[in-house]
Amino acid sequence: MSVSAKRVASGTWGKVWLDGELVSECYGCKAVIKANKEKVPICGQMIQDNKVTHLEATGSVKLYKASSRMARLIGDRIKSGRDVRFTVISNLDDPDAYGAERVVLTGVSFDDLTLADWEAGKLGQVECPFTYTDYNFLDMIPED
Repeated sequence: MSVSAKRVASGTWGKVWLDGELVSECYGCKAVIKANKEKVPICGQMIQDNKVTHLEATGSVKLYKASSRMARLIGDRIKSGRDVRFTVISNLDDPDAYGAERVVLTGVSFDDLTLADWEAGKLGQVECPFTYTDYNFLDMIPED
């Protein structure tokens, strides 16, 4: 079966919640699981194999600079040495797609806090990279 272009989910319909609070200024979200591997040479075999030794969970949210949300949520806490963790829910729900995909990320720890980043004549944007410790799909887009 071929996929109709109108069924491809568009990021225009994406939304993000941070600890249950809709982040309406969010214009992008990415969460990735990377398999870290160790090389395993095997006798009698020219091509070495690899063994997954652990997973690395990273991501980022991209925000228009419309408020001081991130400074409010993590600024004073990280300055005082607290390891602040969050729950992030990403929802992609294009009305023309075959369904919605929602994923919850837990143990989210932001890597940095941008205090200032602006330029004349440009919209204010901030990228907030993070790591996380677990994920679960709440909804998945069916394959047909």
